[in-house]
Amino acid sequence: MGRIQPEAWENLLAQMEHEGVRFYLNGKKTPAREIVEVCCVCEKAVYMPDFITDEEGKLREVRYDEIKKW
Repeated sequence: MGRIQPEAWENLLAQMEHEGVRFYLNGKKTPAREIVEVCCVCEKAVYMPDFITDEEGKLREVRYDEIKKW
């Protein structure tokens, strides 16, 4: 699987945000745009978020923890 381009990643997260998914960066609610900006600074790192679902299995939150601002 190839790397997703920042613009495509931002569009994907923005769509998820529009559908009501909340994003967190190191425990703080964060706009999708900022998640992409911070995670794209260190190009060789791979960030694996935690996906939080509700009781019905619908995605509600995406959490990026232990991300450092370079």
